[in-house]
Amino acid sequence: MKKHKTYFNWSSGKDSALALYHLLQDERYAVDELITTVNSHYNRVSMHGLRKELLITQTNVLDIPASIIELPEMPSMEVYEQKMIETVSRLKDDGFTHAAFGDIFLEDLRDYRDTQLAKQSIKSIYPLWKRDTRALLNEFLDLGFKTVIVCANSKYFDEDFVGTIIDKNFINNLPENVDPCGENGEFHTFCFDGPIFKNPIPFSIGEKVFREYDTPKTDDDSVCRSDSEKYGVWYCDLIPE
Repeated sequence: MKKHKTYFNWSSGKDSALALYHLLQDERYAVDELITTVNSHYNRVSMHGLRKELLITQTNVLDIPASIIELPEMPSMEVYEQKMIETVSRLKDDGFTHAAFGDIFLEDLRDYRDTQLAKQSIKSIYPLWKRDTRALLNEFLDLGFKTVIVCANSKYFDEDFVGTIIDKNFINNLPENVDPCGENGEFHTFCFDGPIFKNPIPFSIGEKVFREYDTPKTDDDSVCRSDSEKYGVWYCDLIPE
């Protein structure tokens, strides 16, 4: 059976890692490229704030070809969409027919992705779609994955939360209104070990920084969603070793 040539939208976090794990075991698909958006002003992964050097180390130990989409610091939807159109056009020319994502239950985001990709005849895949997030996080840990929190919405968490490695006690200690996988943007992670990696990725905990942002007009632009006009985010810098 001929496999569908697939690219994976790689965020560097736990949901991406678990979705990729499942996709790599699905005989219908061949994952031949990883795509990640990076803030070109800071040289860090969009939304996560992870150093580009660590992203490159991570994709190297995944042993899958990877490419980066450079975005300005605060891209408009027009700029974002143009960059994505250019990237998807290139991938389509290279024979890719499917795009995979680690999204779990954000219907509006899925609809947006599906609509944009359908314009270029690319089909979307969501290996984790509609699964219980508590069960997903437990599966992630049971499989031997390891992940550290790199940013968190200050509406729910303080400085001590970022830089924490997620374990089994993590779920029980979360505030009631926070999704176990942070699917609403409550927090983001960096996955540094697991069954899809050739070896663990060494790093040390660096500076913790608080930043405040204007709430974007669209969910797709947001780092962490908020109902107020501004929202705060704690970031933990991870230092490559």
